[in-house]
Amino acid sequence: MEYTILVHQAEEGGFWSEVPVLPGCYSQGETIDEALHNAKEAIESYLIALKEDLVAAPIEESLFIGKVKVEVAGL
Repeated sequence: MEYTILVHQAEEGGFWSEVPVLPGCYSQGETIDEALHNAKEAIESYLIALKEDLVAAPIEESLFIGKVKVEVAGL
């Protein structure tokens, strides 16, 4: 299975990640590579917990991530 993760730069340094289709599935790391590795472990743990609870793993629908540039006067 593949899941989309979003990686954010943390204000205090390092990075944190979230998995949109798995509510509450977050991780962090000092580097992007570490954050990705830890995210993989977090996803695996999340899916194991779902399996133990006899809950089907969510299947991610198409997810598109993009940026929109906006300009607002005074900002």
